[in-house]
Amino acid sequence: MAHTLARGVLFVHSAPRALCPHIEWAAGRAIDRAVNFEWIEQPVLKGTQRAEFVWEGERGTGAKIASALRGWEHLRYEVTEDASAGADGGRWMHTPDLGVYYAQTDTAGNTVIPEDRVRYAMEVSGGNAVELQRELRLALGQAWDDELEPFRHAGDGTRVVWLHRAG
Repeated sequence: MAHTLARGVLFVHSAPRALCPHIEWAAGRAIDRAVNFEWIEQPVLKGTQRAEFVWEGERGTGAKIASALRGWEHLRYEVTEDASAGADGGRWMHTPDLGVYYAQTDTAGNTVIPEDRVRYAMEVSGGNAVELQRELRLALGQAWDDELEPFRHAGDGTRVVWLHRAG
């Protein structure tokens, strides 16, 4: 059986300096090759570093990377795996306070909420619009986005990561 190549990006939004080599080692194990990241200072949280790493590997590599980094204290990261022919993409976000969030993504990188999750949100909201909004924000990972947003934009002057494909 032929292996289908996937690609994506690991965004380490903030990590203590001492943790950086361990993150490289864990990510390298997940993609089966040694890696070196270009670490820069994270201005949002003094004493931390940030890095972006574009990876290629077999389908499911995004999940392997996210799992390898899951639960590490003081680490904020995001892993994306682009959708490819016959496979949905994925997005994993991690913060020390919230843990890991996972969402399926479409070919444009949008979060996809499965039908059963939407039905659940409608059921538990009981017709209350505020509760429905709360449930849908949870399904979309809004709390993770809110916590990571300042860290995403803190790297003014950092290199641009180009999308592999659009549409």
